[in-house]
Amino acid sequence: MSEHQTEHHTEHHIVSPKVYFTIFGALMVFTALTVAVARYDLAAIWGPLNIIVAMTVATIKATLVILYFMHVKYSSKLTQVIVIAGLFWLVILLVLTISDYLVRTGWPTPLGQV
Repeated sequence: MSEHQTEHHTEHHIVSPKVYFTIFGALMVFTALTVAVARYDLAAIWGPLNIIVAMTVATIKATLVILYFMHVKYSSKLTQVIVIAGLFWLVILLVLTISDYLVRTGWPTPLGQV
């Protein structure tokens, strides 16, 4: 076999350290925001505001990690489709779980009662 036939041409995207440090800084800012928000009772403003803020910040942080540290942003379209399909499956499971929980009566039961 010739040398040309055995070569594998794979293209890798080189990410500069500046990008990594910027994403790391953003993650640290969002972590500090999470800690700061956890110290205040946002339920006094609106009942579910604490969980909404916490889940929004967690979603932003997870998106940054997936896109940059797991290199999905620079991956092939197939990898991006697989990640999106996994997220879609997660949404399906969460919707089914929440819908099951909401239709049950008598929940939660006091400890020790059946």
